[in-house]
Amino acid sequence: MSDAAADGARQGVSDLPPWPQRFGFIAAVFGMFMAILDIQIVASSLNEIQAGLSASQDEISWVQTAYLIAEIVMIPLSGMLMRILSTRVAFTLSCAGFTLASLGCALAGSIEQLIVLRAIQGFAGGAMIPITQAVSFSIFPRRVMGSVQAVIGMVVTMAPSIGPTVGGYLTDIASWHWLFLANVIPGVLVCWAAWTFLDIDRANHAVARRLDWIGLALIAVFLGSLEFVLEEGPGDDWFASDRIVVMTLLCVLAGVWFFARTLRREHPIVDLYAFANRNFALGAGLGFIIGIALYGLVYLMPLFFGQVRHFSSLQIGEVMFVTGLTMFCCAPIVGQLSNRLDLRVLLVAGLLLVGIGSMMNADLTVESGFWQFFWPQVVRGMGLILCIIPASRIALGTLPPHEVGNASGLFNVMRNLGGAVGLALLDTLRDWREDFHWNALAPAIDSGREVVVAEIARYEAMLAGSVPDAHRAAVGMLVQRLSEQTVVMAFNDIFLWLGMIYLLSVPLVFLLRRIEA
Repeated sequence: MSDAAADGARQGVSDLPPWPQRFGFIAAVFGMFMAILDIQIVASSLNEIQAGLSASQDEISWVQTAYLIAEIVMIPLSGMLMRILSTRVAFTLSCAGFTLASLGCALAGSIEQLIVLRAIQGFAGGAMIPITQAVSFSIFPRRVMGSVQAVIGMVVTMAPSIGPTVGGYLTDIASWHWLFLANVIPGVLVCWAAWTFLDIDRANHAVARRLDWIGLALIAVFLGSLEFVLEEGPGDDWFASDRIVVMTLLCVLAGVWFFARTLRREHPIVDLYAFANRNFALGAGLGFIIGIALYGLVYLMPLFFGQVRHFSSLQIGEVMFVTGLTMFCCAPIVGQLSNRLDLRVLLVAGLLLVGIGSMMNADLTVESGFWQFFWPQVVRGMGLILCIIPASRIALGTLPPHEVGNASGLFNVMRNLGGAVGLALLDTLRDWREDFHWNALAPAIDSGREVVVAEIARYEAMLAGSVPDAHRAAVGMLVQRLSEQTVVMAFNDIFLWLGMIYLLSVPLVFLLRRIEA
């Protein structure tokens, strides 16, 4: 080896963080995984939780909603906490609060207690997500950022994908309490490791003395009410509900006041001027679009298998595991490619694959199962990991180190808001398209049509002797069959339109400035 090469090798080793900081980063990644996993871990076990706590249908939905609202309020505040307390203290407190709240959720004796503790769990754990991403950009050199972001990309994409699977498995072999008890021991270990190894900066208590408490209240009300409207709007028929109207007005008023106040203050609660950086603004916008697929598909597929195929939570988890496995296998490759290729090229490829993979499921039938979703999930999984790793590097990679903590919170808020908006739109579109297809197909049940008469006669023959009124039951079966078709057609429309969103997003990539890999 030449002297120049030896010097380069020594320099390459020296610019990596010391091993204690690397252990601290690994602990942070585990903490982030727990926080993201718990968004979806209860999704397949809500019926069991409802039965165990004697909750109503309206109440049980808040087990997820409370977590999401609290988490999205905390995420943008993480940068401020890091400055005031230091990264080590902020992350450790976040993890400790999440762990204690998880234990409380497992011990909850009523649905009211569980909802409050889920909100605490989401609020405390929400800070772990952007802090982990900020740490990665703070301690690692750019030359290894592809591999580092591959690890984070695996967590961000896999956790929501396998959440329903893990939740269904734990509930099936033990009870719903273990959805939360499973966090306790890992949470304690992550707290210890973060406190011990994540000492990378110092606290600045002067920031607390000039803290904008009014701005803090405004962002909590703005994001909390926005998340409430997006979560509850589809089920309440949007503005037909008085509470949705009230919460929307509250969201608008708090949002206008927050933005006006934040943009005028010298030391705002959240620094929005990160959006003045073109790459960050466009990267965060693409993060919003990525969030629609990341969280929307995790919601859409279980809904299809539950409503149309009547699969159990474990069967649904087995199908959805394909996406997580694909992303797990592809992440290291994409991480290496992101160190060698123009990130914009990877992002274009990712958007195209997510779009194509979504449109591959636009021809579903009532018999569609594992294999009809297998290859579309493989394509979407590759596309998602190709989107997430470059998008985060493009958005955060050109910012100065002191801005990364705040910007990381904003980037994650945009992705989560994309998921929330996506879920609301998917629910609304599903209802709309089901009604549309029903109105289009219902006239086909005409007793004067030969094919209808033949189908009713076939059903009557099947039911003869087993029901009092075979003709009425046969008509009911035909109507049920038509209803199933309208549901499937609505899902086909959604998958098609979801794919179109990603294909039409490709031109945005060409507005990004190239950054060195």
